[in-house]
Amino acid sequence: MNILLIEDDPVLADGLLHTLSNSGYSVCSATTGIAAEQRVESQDFDLIVLDLGLPDLDGLKLLRRFRHRKLSLPILILTARDSVNDRIEGIEQGADDYLTKPFELRELEARIQALIRRCYGGFNHNIVIGRLTLDTHQHQILADNQPFLLPARENAILEILLMQAGKVVTKERIAQRLSYDSERLSDNAIEINIHRLRKHIEPYEVVIRTVRGLGYLLENTVHE
Repeated sequence: MNILLIEDDPVLADGLLHTLSNSGYSVCSATTGIAAEQRVESQDFDLIVLDLGLPDLDGLKLLRRFRHRKLSLPILILTARDSVNDRIEGIEQGADDYLTKPFELRELEARIQALIRRCYGGFNHNIVIGRLTLDTHQHQILADNQPFLLPARENAILEILLMQAGKVVTKERIAQRLSYDSERLSDNAIEINIHRLRKHIEPYEVVIRTVRGLGYLLENTVHE
């Protein structure tokens, strides 16, 4: 589960990176709006935590830019602006949740988990396909209810496919998720990882189908 943290306070950003990473999230950070836009262009994220008081542009303007370009992932505003009008404006501009500073880390984590469940897993902690389960609460993949240990890249690909089960996931999205900074994962490397992943998941009643010209689709092989 990839989170983009947009926060210009270095002490707070470092603390949040440490806390969220220890909770099992993969976290990238940006300290300005321009840097955040560059991150979103080059990488794929599941959720954004957005501070409004950025040094180069107002966070609400950045939020509007994200929504204008049809970025549909959940966005949680984290700010010192605590008036009712500020909260209303944040939600009206496209935020999915609004948390004011100071805050308890446990509440932030709880709100992140709630957004992930609401946007990716309905009202259930688990996304189940065949004998594989994505536990969005514990941030891990299970096979037959036991931790499913995979190499990092294969685990990341399987997480994307589970979250979008029944839908086509493009190579571009996989490349964005697995690429860092200017280093883009090649199509050949993606195909190799998909090939390896297929062998790992084959015993668990799921299959990765190639949709020619589009991408990959995760399906249950057992149909009632």
